[in-house]
Amino acid sequence: MKKTNVPIITLAIFMTTFMTAIEGTIVSTAMPTIVSDLNGLEIMNWVVSIFLFMTAVSTPLYGKLADSIGRKPIFLFGIALFVIGSALCGQANNMIELILFRVIQGLGSGAVQPVAMTIIADLYSIDKRAKMLGLNSGFWGVASVIAPLLGGFIVQKLSWHWVFYINVPIGFVAFVLVVIFLHEAREKQRNKLDIQGTFWLVTMLLALMFTLQELSSLNPIFVGLLIAFVIISVIAFYIVEKHATDPIMPLSILKDREFQAINMITLLISGVVIGFEFYIPTWMQGINGTSATVAGFAVTPSSVMWVVGSFVIGAILSHWGIRRTLFGMLALLLVADVLLLLLPLQTPFWLFCVIATMNGFGFGSIITAAQVRSQVLVEPKNVGVATSFNTLMRYLGQTMLVSIYGITFNTVVTSQITKKPELTQAMMNKIVSAEKAKELAPHLIPQLRQVLFNGLKGVYFISLVAIGLSIIFNFIYKKRQH
Repeated sequence: MKKTNVPIITLAIFMTTFMTAIEGTIVSTAMPTIVSDLNGLEIMNWVVSIFLFMTAVSTPLYGKLADSIGRKPIFLFGIALFVIGSALCGQANNMIELILFRVIQGLGSGAVQPVAMTIIADLYSIDKRAKMLGLNSGFWGVASVIAPLLGGFIVQKLSWHWVFYINVPIGFVAFVLVVIFLHEAREKQRNKLDIQGTFWLVTMLLALMFTLQELSSLNPIFVGLLIAFVIISVIAFYIVEKHATDPIMPLSILKDREFQAINMITLLISGVVIGFEFYIPTWMQGINGTSATVAGFAVTPSSVMWVVGSFVIGAILSHWGIRRTLFGMLALLLVADVLLLLLPLQTPFWLFCVIATMNGFGFGSIITAAQVRSQVLVEPKNVGVATSFNTLMRYLGQTMLVSIYGITFNTVVTSQITKKPELTQAMMNKIVSAEKAKELAPHLIPQLRQVLFNGLKGVYFISLVAIGLSIIFNFIYKKRQH
């Protein structure tokens, strides 16, 4: 039996991480050009949301398959599907085609990300695993930093199609490296796939995500029906999994209170990440009046320090242990969020960079520590399932809190506009862009900025609640020794 070439396979994993990570930001950068070319402003959000949905709902399935039939075939399948989806996206002639091809891309991403982390768990001992997961997160951080610049260059010098084509050579090289250099000794298992469990899990997640997207709907009956459907799906999934011979999501891993707490922290903090990185550029442009490029740089320290935090977390864990480490990092996030709530309307740019630095270190440390701990808490045969579950919590956290942030922000802004008849929603749409704000009457700009300021404070109050709940979850379990 040939041995796996660990350095080369690690490089291949880093390449796939970079490939899937860059996809989110680079597509966002190119989206105005894509919409202008394909004429689809009203369904633009589906290009992003359908990718996220498909990644999330397929992640648990791939995790189970990776445990049952091996990491290598599932990883190769995910890379191939992602590359094919990327090539097809580049060929899209209209928005409907692009959305359909993003489904394929998302299904590939659902395999690549969790299985890559599972392979790292296979290749490295626990003392080295955190460092390697940190390096892997580093490629994610690098991707988030250079993606806007790369996206802008591609759109200006080539065309938006190359935003997707760029994945093809990266994915092809990674695929070849995995085929040649990854070897795993695994007995073939003839367990039947848990079809019923898979169906109800996918149904439950789709229903939950669709419900979250519709929370701001003015139709309470429709939202109520969706919530009822989510509850029915959860009950059906529980009943099916309880009696399944080889369940897709073993309920035994969910009985561990520490595993539950660690993953709830992952869910909540992943949502806090989105709140910070999505709304700070709006704060920069709408209130500080900076350009879009400078606004993006306000969160760059977060990406850089994410890399640092994820890299050093192994050493911190060895000294402090999981509970003290998480408490220390959550306390750091708490301080950063309180600072955001206390900032005055006129705040210098450098202070946002300081807050971004604090947040980035906390985010990178917590997310990486939670990944490692989730893998350690389960039996070796369930490492793939545990990893994919932790990844799923990240996506759910992002989706849930983005919806809650949006509802909070819009509620605050709408209530304030109704009290000031001279202000309109159309004006609010302009004030968030430094360029468009020049079209507004100068005497209205201070009032509009105050409304925007109050809306953003509402967002970061929700983040404060999420961090507070995370701290509580960190204290409610009895720590297991490993």
